[in-house]
Amino acid sequence: MLSRESKRSARVEILIGKSARIHGDIDFAGGLHLDGRVTGSVRADGAAGSTLSVSESGCIEGSVEVANVVLNGTVKGDIHANERVVLGPCSRVQGDVHYGVIETAAGAEILGRLVPAGARPDDPAPSAGAGSALERAAE
Repeated sequence: MLSRESKRSARVEILIGKSARIHGDIDFAGGLHLDGRVTGSVRADGAAGSTLSVSESGCIEGSVEVANVVLNGTVKGDIHANERVVLGPCSRVQGDVHYGVIETAAGAEILGRLVPAGARPDDPAPSAGAGSALERAAE
């Protein structure tokens, strides 16, 4: 179950509608809400508090580098969120999730590794038992 804190809506300066198809990278500041499809990377300018929210109809085919990510759609690429990642029940990630804090609802799917912020690339991958527990929780 998602907490009230994760349900708070961030200020959205940019809205990409359901029928939009973008081919190329997106660099933004502040808040971006995606209902459409992006083929390319999505990055915030590095400002603390930047937020990307992706609805159930939203899809990103590329990497994501944003301080906060609220995902209900699909990301086919790695997610790098040094603050918070919230994965809703319809979220699908095909890539590694690098996070400061993570919140995952039952039903979320991650086909990749969960990597806490500050982990070094030479650190061993989290045990298979941790991933299996997430998969069981999602069922």
